[in-house]
Amino acid sequence: MYLLFFLLWIIFNGRITTEIVLFGIVIAAALYWFICKFMDFSPKRELMYLKKGGYLIQYLYYLIKEIVAANFATMKLVCSSSKVVEPVLVEFDMHFKNDTSKFLLANSITLTPGTITVSIQGDRFTVHCLDKTLAEGLESSVFVKLLEKIENG
Repeated sequence: MYLLFFLLWIIFNGRITTEIVLFGIVIAAALYWFICKFMDFSPKRELMYLKKGGYLIQYLYYLIKEIVAANFATMKLVCSSSKVVEPVLVEFDMHFKNDTSKFLLANSITLTPGTITVSIQGDRFTVHCLDKTLAEGLESSVFVKLLEKIENG
């Protein structure tokens, strides 16, 4: 956070001189001290956020990858005249510690073509899948594993 404050100071000033750098060091330190003292922030918490940020970037990568793969699978399913589409409702339990993980998983499922999260009742997810092949492995997907890593820190 300190480096972010310092970089913002440099960017907003638009040029780099000795005076601007020295003032930036002092002002960034004062802001960092302020947020640590009055806003319940600490270097330990900052490291935890950085670690979780890496997992979130990894999660976003896998989400985009799955969306693209599901797009092709859904197109193949819809455009194929020989394949019979068998819609299915799948129910499974996910024991996450917080609602944010449930929210992310439900929206990731809904963003993936061919699947829609119908409801979440406590820890029980109900998902509608366009075909039973799209329902395979929902409860043990890479999304679930990454969300568990994010929750555990």
